[in-house]
Amino acid sequence: MNVLEAIEITKVYSIGDRRIPVVDRVSLSVRESEFLVVQGESGSGKTTLLSLLSGLDRPTFGRVRVLGRDITDLAEDDLAPLRNEAIGFVFQSFHLIPSLTAAENVLFPAELKRDPAAHTKAQRLLQRVGLSERGGNFPHQLSGGEKQRVAICRALINTPRIVFADEPTGNLDSRNGKAILDLLLDLHREHRTTLLLATHSSEIAGLADRVITLQDGKIAGERPHAP
Repeated sequence: MNVLEAIEITKVYSIGDRRIPVVDRVSLSVRESEFLVVQGESGSGKTTLLSLLSGLDRPTFGRVRVLGRDITDLAEDDLAPLRNEAIGFVFQSFHLIPSLTAAENVLFPAELKRDPAAHTKAQRLLQRVGLSERGGNFPHQLSGGEKQRVAICRALINTPRIVFADEPTGNLDSRNGKAILDLLLDLHREHRTTLLLATHSSEIAGLADRVITLQDGKIAGERPHAP
């Protein structure tokens, strides 16, 4: 079953009289429980592609379907609940709310959903990532690796069907980067979550079920991971 489909999606930015396609006629399908890596150098369009596929941004042309639903023209009031309940997003720069504690950052999506079990789920997730004693700390009191673990908990609290991770190890040292990657893959296997991860790392790409390479906003290559 495909949980995600993109049909000829294009994103064009205008700078003065220039029109620059950042993503250019990309079509792809993603299967349920698949681990797909989007690989490419900086500026290749990886972040923009993930934003389009997840509904954080809209394509200039083309269509996006999530869980069989065309989200391309959905009003924000309809799109926001779908993103909150079905999609998790882990950013390179964490995007934690500085005025909220670690636990409150994790809780935020579940409280939007009015989940009565939100506090229990947040505690379990923080314990799962080794941060049960850090829930009362604010983001500025956490290390980079701890912030990224909080961000992963926030992305997973609503048990999303699809998780997008945009260079999730990019701002971390090698030890913390490996720990974060291992954590994402463990949770992907445990919950059979579809995982789309953007990276320029060939090492990370070697762990994926499938790898798509972007170059200048276009798919320049696609390959399954060798068994």
